[in-house]
Amino acid sequence: MRLNVDGLLVYFPYDYIYPEQFSYMLELKKGLDAKGHILLEMPSGTGKTISLLALIVAYLHNNPAELTKLIYCSRTIPEIEKVLEELRKLLAYYKKEVKEEVNFVGLALSSRKNLCIHPEVSGERDGKIVDARCHSLTAPHVRERHTDNSEVPVCSFYEQFDANGRDTMLPNGVYNLDELKNFCAEKGWCPYFFARWAIQQANIVVYSYHYLLDPKIAEVVSKEMPRNAVIVFDEAHNIDNICIDSMSVKITRKLIDRCQTSVQTLESELSRLRDENSTKLEGEYQALVDGLRAVQERRETEQVLANPALPEHVLKEAVPGSIRKGEHFVKFLRRLIEYMKVRLRVQHVVQESPAGFLADINSKVCIDRKPLRFAAERLASLLRTLEISHSADFSPLVAITHFATLVSTYTKGFTIIVEPSEDKVPGAFNPILHLSCLDASIAIRPVLERFQSVVITSGTLSPLDMYPKMLDFHPVIMASFTMTLARQCILPMIVSKGNDQVALTSKFEARDDTAVIRNYGALLAETVAIVPDGVVCFFTSYLYMESVVAAWYEQEVIDQIQRHKLLFIETQDAAETSLALLNYIKACENGRGAVLLSVARGKVSEGVDFDHHLGRAVLMFGIPYVYTQSRILKARLEYLRDQFQIRENDFLTFDAMRHAAQCLGRVLRGKTDYGIMILADKRFSRNDKRGKLPKWMQEHLKDSMCNLSTEEAIQVAKQWLKIMAQPFTREDQLGVSLLTIEQLETTDMQKKIQEKVQQG
Repeated sequence: MRLNVDGLLVYFPYDYIYPEQFSYMLELKKGLDAKGHILLEMPSGTGKTISLLALIVAYLHNNPAELTKLIYCSRTIPEIEKVLEELRKLLAYYKKEVKEEVNFVGLALSSRKNLCIHPEVSGERDGKIVDARCHSLTAPHVRERHTDNSEVPVCSFYEQFDANGRDTMLPNGVYNLDELKNFCAEKGWCPYFFARWAIQQANIVVYSYHYLLDPKIAEVVSKEMPRNAVIVFDEAHNIDNICIDSMSVKITRKLIDRCQTSVQTLESELSRLRDENSTKLEGEYQALVDGLRAVQERRETEQVLANPALPEHVLKEAVPGSIRKGEHFVKFLRRLIEYMKVRLRVQHVVQESPAGFLADINSKVCIDRKPLRFAAERLASLLRTLEISHSADFSPLVAITHFATLVSTYTKGFTIIVEPSEDKVPGAFNPILHLSCLDASIAIRPVLERFQSVVITSGTLSPLDMYPKMLDFHPVIMASFTMTLARQCILPMIVSKGNDQVALTSKFEARDDTAVIRNYGALLAETVAIVPDGVVCFFTSYLYMESVVAAWYEQEVIDQIQRHKLLFIETQDAAETSLALLNYIKACENGRGAVLLSVARGKVSEGVDFDHHLGRAVLMFGIPYVYTQSRILKARLEYLRDQFQIRENDFLTFDAMRHAAQCLGRVLRGKTDYGIMILADKRFSRNDKRGKLPKWMQEHLKDSMCNLSTEEAIQVAKQWLKIMAQPFTREDQLGVSLLTIEQLETTDMQKKIQEKVQQG
């Protein structure tokens, strides 16, 4: 259908539209007109992806001068594929409806591991090995050697691409990873480098968050992206954690030991080069005097990537004299590694600021701030000069120079924590040094400053005002949408006590209370007796799940559950979990029914959708607070309190509730779907917890459902399931939760749509 969204002609590739999709597009359009950043929360399963694509593609089509590109960031490969499928439908519809030719190219970019077609390299399982082997076949010096001596192996696919691929315009259309591989395989080109080159000319690029948020990768991949692009972060409820991870470094004792062998290799390579070809080292020295900018503009196959985060003005400076000569730099590295080794000899936890660390390293081994800041660049330059293609051996050194650069560039927003042993295995001496980023806005600031519009969207972004505080930006539009339903297809209930009136809670004090565990078991056993097909349960942690399941075995709860359904459990092993999931789906498909026990913040809670019969009920046992004794978390809470005036308790509750909402949202994947959401913890009924659930869940959580016992909850669910079992057709939805173009354009409907939007 053709829509008029605030004066913009939008082609929408379906015959029907949800009211919230239209209001979503209206808000999005306002934000793009204002050339500002946008924060939108839209219920899961209401066609968020197609609304985003339809509106932004129409905007690109009608205002090519103002907007030139859409960069769509998603988290996982299946999600990327899903976006491209929607885009394919949309562009096919454009072809049918629009008379003139629409020149749109949509493209996915992923790692070498997912795109390589070299017969030997692509067989490797580990991404790092694929990168290293690719580098050993495509590095500039390897190719130079190949021209002199044809025995030296190079990658034929890259050679072909380099010779012919750079003049080719990609034909219009949408290319997912497999189609990109096939397109390139026919021509004998390398898909990875072709994709990296083609994203410059594509109008719509779909890739992972890290290509924009991780400075080490963004510098290489996304440097050329135009300013007037719109960036979409989909499923962005965890965006602050992704920002923080991309700027944090962890240094272990093992890494330091590997650094020492790497330095020896580096030294022997240096002396070899000094004997063979001293002019080369002279040339490098000269380049470093002139500054790093020139060194930066290098060829694309160089693997030792850009520095973590040097500001522009620093790159124009000359490299400090003390590390310009190769042998001086190696001695500098040795001093740095020795110092780090001493720092790791701790008996108790040490925490200090980067400024304190810099003062200490200066007084102990006379290393000052400036050479540290250039360490990552200097190492990259040296490895290039030495023509080392097996740079996998140098990854520990790269890690330690990244640490040096970060610690000396940022004095605020970071902390250093040295622990004698990891949290997981207390007692074993395994010292570890964390350089932990506390401020999520550091990684995302360059993106927010550089691009004209950034859209942050997800099904669970409540409370909305938390994100602008944490990421330190001012959105022009903040809105949360509710769900229009023809029948009440979600049933949220808070079960706060068992049949024996014992309060249900996963509070630390009540963790080992057998009465609570028994009541949790009874709740699950009674739920599986009345709910058809699949039931998914979430615990607060692996440890808690293990202790509860062990207790259930003794109390014979497991036997009761297995009378009705098969039982599957998520473990920390990814392969085991995938197998459990496959069998869970099989059991639901053939009517046997199944229960899946999993963990909030685990793999299942984030990426797996249990649509229709795969998830008819979800149980959240307890509130999934993060492990609060972690020192890194404590430091971050302190920073949030001092910098952004966010109270500790507010942040912890917000974090727990967004994960709980993520788990609960797994069961509802569309308006024809239905599911029961049981929050089994008395603390959920408090206002500070309840108020942080997404609007579309709060709407259906009646006050009478906030303090139920197990028995009452089961009675309510029974009644509700009977209603849900009645036939439900498209006709029942029409005019209420599903609109034709005529219904959408009536004035009543337009008025209703305006009322539905809750401005943040």
